[in-house]
Amino acid sequence: MNARNKIKSLIALRCITITKLAQMMKEKTGKPYTFKSLTGKLQRGSLSLDEAYIIADLLDYKLEFIDKWS
Repeated sequence: MNARNKIKSLIALRCITITKLAQMMKEKTGKPYTFKSLTGKLQRGSLSLDEAYIIADLLDYKLEFIDKWS
């Protein structure tokens, strides 16, 4: 599953729209996120790791890297 589909699934589980998520990101970061800008990032696959962490936090999830050899 790519990031776009995963994020869309997670926001659906939380009953949040992309518009609402963009607004929440704008409030948290002070950066000008909009439906269009966030959708574009998801379509292009250009969402940064920092943005992924912010989205996870806003949706009450935690991102972590797990050593696959442990």
